Amino acid sequence: MTAPSYRPARFGGCLQATVEARADGSRVWRSTEALGAYPRVLTDRLAHWAEHAPDRVFAAQRGPGGAWQTLSYAELRDEAQRIGQALLTHDLSAERPLLLLADNSLDHLRIAFGALWIGVPFAPVSPAYALVATDHAKLRHIVDTLTPGLVFVADGMAYARALAACVGSDVPVVTAGAPVPGRSSIAFDVLRAVPAGPESAAAHAALGPDTIAKFLFTSGSTKMPKAVVNTHRMWCANLQQIRQAFPFLADHPEEPPVLVDWLPWNHTFGGNHNIGITLYNGGTLYLDGGKPTPKGIEETVKNLREIAPTMYFNVPKGFEELCRAMDHDSALRDSLFSRVKAFMYAGAGLSQGVWDHLDRHAEAATGERVFMTTGLGMTETAPSCTFALGAGVRSGHIGLPVPGVEVKLVPHSDEAGQSGKHEIRFRGPNVMPGYWRNPEATAAAFDAEGYYCTGDAARCVDEAEPTRGLVFDGRIAEDFKLSSGTFVSVGPLRAKVTMAGDPYVQDVVVAGIDRDAIGLLIFPRVDDIRRHFGLDTAAYRSNAEVLANPAVRSFFQALADRHWREGTGSATRPARWLCLAEPPSIDRGELTDKNSINQRAVLAARALLVEQLYAEPPPPDVIVPAGA
Repeated sequence: MTAPSYRPARFGGCLQATVEARADGSRVWRSTEALGAYPRVLTDRLAHWAEHAPDRVFAAQRGPGGAWQTLSYAELRDEAQRIGQALLTHDLSAERPLLLLADNSLDHLRIAFGALWIGVPFAPVSPAYALVATDHAKLRHIVDTLTPGLVFVADGMAYARALAACVGSDVPVVTAGAPVPGRSSIAFDVLRAVPAGPESAAAHAALGPDTIAKFLFTSGSTKMPKAVVNTHRMWCANLQQIRQAFPFLADHPEEPPVLVDWLPWNHTFGGNHNIGITLYNGGTLYLDGGKPTPKGIEETVKNLREIAPTMYFNVPKGFEELCRAMDHDSALRDSLFSRVKAFMYAGAGLSQGVWDHLDRHAEAATGERVFMTTGLGMTETAPSCTFALGAGVRSGHIGLPVPGVEVKLVPHSDEAGQSGKHEIRFRGPNVMPGYWRNPEATAAAFDAEGYYCTGDAARCVDEAEPTRGLVFDGRIAEDFKLSSGTFVSVGPLRAKVTMAGDPYVQDVVVAGIDRDAIGLLIFPRVDDIRRHFGLDTAAYRSNAEVLANPAVRSFFQALADRHWREGTGSATRPARWLCLAEPPSIDRGELTDKNSINQRAVLAARALLVEQLYAEPPPPDVIVPAGA
């Protein structure tokens, strides 16, 4: 069989590593490539490009009429100096930082870089905490944690209720849109009009590598979100590590990177990784207003038909939706593949089925495949620590460490002994100093050698050759034991069921702690099920009616039967299946901004459904595999 042909792209940094085996059973991986020099602070890169490519577009966003509005490097530097000068009058600091409540936008960039320029930490917060959530509990917790000295909102009308609930009247509010009803607010244009003075320049000159650049909040998977301190050293070191992993980003200065990206800036993937790659390498970022949903993908498709990226990032759901769109849109396919050198996914596991689908589109468009890359990173590491690069990468691979990062795998034990899993831990200049105002969580996050303890598990692609790289092995905290004492590895089981149920299964939540058998809560893709089975909305008004359709039940019954037959024991044989009519809720913490499912939150919020799953005799809507 002929090996597939790939579009040329130069990789480095994460292709080779040494492995140190220790007497305690742990092992440490280190890149064979040394970490190169990186800037003192991130804004040095803005100053560099404003000097050397002043008119190059740094970022672009569609305006109300659909035309692209642009912001050049020189314009952003000048605006950062002016806005920084204005922010100096508000007595802001790490103790009184800038809080941002806004979707991705050019104004969001402007005020963020104004804060960066003078050394005021800023905290971009998920707009959903204000606009979608009804109790505002997470937003209130964030405000209490940070004690912001100034709040920026995209629109005063939209955020008025959240501000009234969570932000004291003594905290000034800057709004880029309408004023806040019933509350004094400052128009953003007032800040933008302030002339830059010597104070702004002096503040910038005083910055250093350990100056706090921003606070990014964790998703709050098990508790309330924690504020991760992101220093300039972390961010700059990581961008140099990324460049060494992907040297093609800087191979051709005359063709700098072009990104088309929707990922939210309150997350490290969009806000650190993708903005940072653009700035560090003098590229251009087109802000994509789309989302990885059947409806939201329409805007992404429109943008990708017009703007061909040189590297493209998305979450697995985004790649899935794009593959479906390209099935009947050759213009989209041809534009996307016209000059892209590599893809990258993060946020969740990409099913091999979607990966193969993307390869088929690449070969149809160009006769060759485009490398798919991925890795492991997190908010606490700015974010990238490992990358899987090259033609041998498969779903689940996370690769080898970036230059300057040490990766340690430690045998995981619980009160009953060894679980058979190994926790992956990181040490390097891109790792956080700690959680803001949370010394207990900070102390618990590091081991005695200063490695950050991720709570993720990993294993070798090949135990005989550990330098071939690592594979993600799930979240240790998600794994559990059945009543028999048998460990259940949640991550691989979720991935297997989701891939087998594609395209009708969005995600899977695994239940069964201290029970006799595994049970699954299935989040179905109801819209896809409607289309495939011809269930129109007039006859099948609710999700429950769709899921009760005999043909749909038959599909899920066959899926359950197949997994029971293929299972090798109680740890791999789900004995109860329940399709959920209610989608995941961001209010209850079940769903993140990146459309990934929080297992623990779902099990806690739907405890009654878990009881129903295991009821005897099984209720009518619970599916029991044949032979179980």
